[in-house]
Amino acid sequence: MRRSPALIVPLLALGLAACSNSSDGSEDGASTGAIAVQATDTACEVSAAQAPAGTVEFAVTNSGTKVNEFYVYAEGDRVMGEAENIRPGDTRTVHIELGRSGTYQTACKPGMVGDGIRADFNVTGASAAPGTDDENLKAASGEYQRFVASQADAFLEETTAFVAAVKAGDAEKAKALYPTARSYWERIEPVAESFGDLDPKIDGREDVLEEGMAFTGYHRLEKDLWSTGLQKDSGEVADRLLADVTELVAKAKTVQLNPLQLANGSKALLDEIATGKITGEEERYSHTDLWDFEANFEGSKAAIQALRPFLQQADPALVATIDTRGKALGDLLETYRSGDGFVSYPELAPSDVKKLTEALDAFSEPVATVAGVVAKG
Repeated sequence: MRRSPALIVPLLALGLAACSNSSDGSEDGASTGAIAVQATDTACEVSAAQAPAGTVEFAVTNSGTKVNEFYVYAEGDRVMGEAENIRPGDTRTVHIELGRSGTYQTACKPGMVGDGIRADFNVTGASAAPGTDDENLKAASGEYQRFVASQADAFLEETTAFVAAVKAGDAEKAKALYPTARSYWERIEPVAESFGDLDPKIDGREDVLEEGMAFTGYHRLEKDLWSTGLQKDSGEVADRLLADVTELVAKAKTVQLNPLQLANGSKALLDEIATGKITGEEERYSHTDLWDFEANFEGSKAAIQALRPFLQQADPALVATIDTRGKALGDLLETYRSGDGFVSYPELAPSDVKKLTEALDAFSEPVATVAGVVAKG
């Protein structure tokens, strides 16, 4: 986790700076096709101020010098969809289901830090719940929901054991449990991040928390275990972690997913790897970043697997490409395995990081197109 408090709608936080909107030619500023977004280091220019209810396509070009992100928020900062890790010069297309009329906000986040650049975005016309007549797409939602439920249950079980070890003062056992417990979180991270400040409470890094927020959760205990030693309040922090995870798991199992959210979520998990795990930033004390890498990768593949019957009919060539590149990434990751886990991140040479980055990028490229295929289904 690298962002400050975010409310990310399944599968798949930003200030008051202005973001300019201009019409694409319609008298009312409504979109008549893909909405172009020009993102720079200081601006976020959206070519249309509104669109009809339904699936809205945004084509986001990063014309700045910093890696950027694009979000669409509903009331209460619920993230309806996002495009992360947009490098300078790149264009990313994202399809977002905005099925209810009302006022939303678009936002760019240059440098992937701070509150970002926002503007109002209006959705007009009759509200439309996302739906599909394709039986394979209908089945995909249920299959992935079962995956989320199983991972959530395991996350709670492993967190319970981790907390018990911390409270018993058994640092070595807690260290052994830490990467395994977190893997269940990382597999369903976009869903797990759906619920207000539970995300930063459980997974917030000290350097990215909102001002005034306490440093708690897994990364606070990671620091205690690997850096400072267990503190007087480590047990209290552990109790709070277990309470937050218990609440999150109950909520995660009630989430209703649609196929477009599965597709976007699959890519979002790969973006998590690119922006936090491959850099070694996420697990800066334990250096267990490759455990997180694998878990994000597995979560991404699980979403694609749920969509597979539909994709095989709609675009078999895309499925073949995803399979080939996914195998290549998985095989490469296996070369860094050590025992039941992975080598410590500092053991990676720059050439290793480069190989992993290139394999990740190769896999991410076809996965990024899945949402467009689903949107047509």
